Amino acid sequence: MSDLRGAIVLLHGLASNRTRWSEFAATTALRDSWAILRPDLRGNGDFVARGRIGMTEWCADLAALLDADGHSTAVLVGHCLGANLALDFAARFPQRTQGLVLIEPMPPEALTGTMRKVRRLRPLLHVLIPIVRILNSMGLHRRRLAPLDLEALDQETRAALARGPEGEARLAKYASPLLDLRTTATGAYLQSLLAVTQPLPEAGRIGVPVLALVSERSAFTDAGLTRAYLARLADCEIAVLPAKHWIPTEQPRAMREAIERWVARRFATAQG
Repeated sequence: MSDLRGAIVLLHGLASNRTRWSEFAATTALRDSWAILRPDLRGNGDFVARGRIGMTEWCADLAALLDADGHSTAVLVGHCLGANLALDFAARFPQRTQGLVLIEPMPPEALTGTMRKVRRLRPLLHVLIPIVRILNSMGLHRRRLAPLDLEALDQETRAALARGPEGEARLAKYASPLLDLRTTATGAYLQSLLAVTQPLPEAGRIGVPVLALVSERSAFTDAGLTRAYLARLADCEIAVLPAKHWIPTEQPRAMREAIERWVARRFATAQG
């Protein structure tokens, strides 16, 4: 394939999959001038993997995806873990990164609540992950995982939010380890937790334009500490959207329009 259009790669978050972006991909005007790629990250969705998983493997997979589709560079759009991955890719492959859209990025020093506890348990994760991988290599793993359709779950959650408190309970499901483990292999989940709590690249290594979309009321990160990291990036615009944490779920239209405006302004033509 030839690199006739620029590429936008949509990166999902922790214990998620490519359906995170189904609604965006179907409605965005960017699809008229950009190639929209939305892969399952290794260990998630249809990309079943029970070996080593982390930033190194995911970045290599993304580079291979761009090669396979004939794109020399891309704009990366990432949510949650996907935002952290986008930063990591930009640091490792600066020549292949046109720009970044970071939706609810998670600097480890900014983590709060449950995710702060997970960060403190990193030494335990380093012990558990090799054990799980050994068991997997012996054939001891679940043969079937529950499917996860985030487009449908988003629609149900928005309808519940419109009805009142029921919506808050549904929104909490997005952060439920029990739900995560129903739909994600244990080894992949533990390694994803390790990845999302590791240090982000030094801000000075990120030289491309960045748009950061952050929640007005984040349940998982400290707003001040998140902004402190973003402020160190050379070229970063920050937009605050009224959400508790899950911008793609709570504010899909505002998210889409903000991304479209920024891409149109910063990249007048989609170039390979």
